[in-house]
Amino acid sequence: MQKKPEDKSIKRMADLLRQGATLTDLSCPACASPLFRLKNGTLWCGRCEKKVVVVKNGDEQDKTSSATYSKLEATLLAKVQDIQDKIQNTEDVEELQKLSLALSELLSNLEKVKKMNIPRRNL
Repeated sequence: MQKKPEDKSIKRMADLLRQGATLTDLSCPACASPLFRLKNGTLWCGRCEKKVVVVKNGDEQDKTSSATYSKLEATLLAKVQDIQDKIQNTEDVEELQKLSLALSELLSNLEKVKKMNIPRRNL
């Protein structure tokens, strides 16, 4: 008789409790299984066997996202400047067409990043 995957998950959860983990009122965002708080404070999903990080009110996520968008925006602006310099220094029509297309794509992406980086309020 072969064990069901649910049986294995339940056994792992029971093992977590025996090792001193605490059952929380939170559930795993991936599988909806209850989360356990290990002795070291880490939230753990017994079914997925993975650490789970909880972000409250989006604070950490907003800071991380904002920093990422800012870095991406700065990179895109630097690339726009690079292409602008190349456009100024070339006479080759084919090269100008390629550079113009690349510039257009960069500016489009820059606009998207700026729209995504709108500061959010915590509700």
